[in-house]
Amino acid sequence: MATLTPTALVPAGAHSVAMALPPVGNLDAYISAVNRLPMLSPERETELGRRLRDHADLTAARELVMSHLRLVVSVSRQYLGYGLPHADLIQEGNIGLMKAVKRFDPERGVRLVSFALHWIKAEIHEYILKNWRLVKVATTKAQRKLFFNLRSQRTDAHTLSAGEIDAIAARLNVKPAEVAEMETRLTGQDMALEPTGEGDEDGFAPIAYLAAPQAEPSEVLERRERDRLHGEGLSQALAALDPRSRRIIEARWLRDESEGGSLTLHDLADEFGVSAERIRQIEVKAMQKMKAALAEAV
Repeated sequence: MATLTPTALVPAGAHSVAMALPPVGNLDAYISAVNRLPMLSPERETELGRRLRDHADLTAARELVMSHLRLVVSVSRQYLGYGLPHADLIQEGNIGLMKAVKRFDPERGVRLVSFALHWIKAEIHEYILKNWRLVKVATTKAQRKLFFNLRSQRTDAHTLSAGEIDAIAARLNVKPAEVAEMETRLTGQDMALEPTGEGDEDGFAPIAYLAAPQAEPSEVLERRERDRLHGEGLSQALAALDPRSRRIIEARWLRDESEGGSLTLHDLADEFGVSAERIRQIEVKAMQKMKAALAEAV
């Protein structure tokens, strides 16, 4: 994760936020630094919002972001129970804050802190869902909502009973089956595909018993049958040609390198005493006839 540096957001000449900040080398120092940044009055916030909206003033945008960094720190603390680094949660929340500042309209009569709360949480939620497990536990909007609601409803790590599932489903106004499914996703553990390498000779990872598609018996039989049909079909298609056409096809397409490689149109023209264009015409007609014969064979 990139180093969190609030000073990087401070614009040159921005008097209200250009306060002296110490170098930020760790999370505690960052939190301490952003908590010392001044908060904006409603009048100042409206002024900055208008400058950003009407003139795309980046200095105003930076000041709005800086004054609300402490909000991101506060919101991110609510998600520490997911086992993800606090600094990463703050970083994602800061992205949400910047998105909120970009869309902020001061004329709606809503303070930026209320408007930004949604964007900060949305960005943190997305980060948690992408990184909490190797396999996504929630993909639809309804599943995302149920994921966070169920996490807050659970009192401990035990598996929910049928009665508890019904009670939670009633409180969340969803079907018990949906709660049960999300419960399974929440309590399920990721499994390593390959051995962990800890020296356990008795270890047996899924890689040892997961079948390779190409080794599946039906696939092997199907592939053999397809090869057989193609081989027999080619022989039958060649047998259906007249001797001259068969000789041209074999010489042009079926000669090995050990036999000197394929012959040119001119080589065959000299052999049959006709023009190269005539050899080409015979070749095209023979190929069409073979394609029709192969289609019938397969």
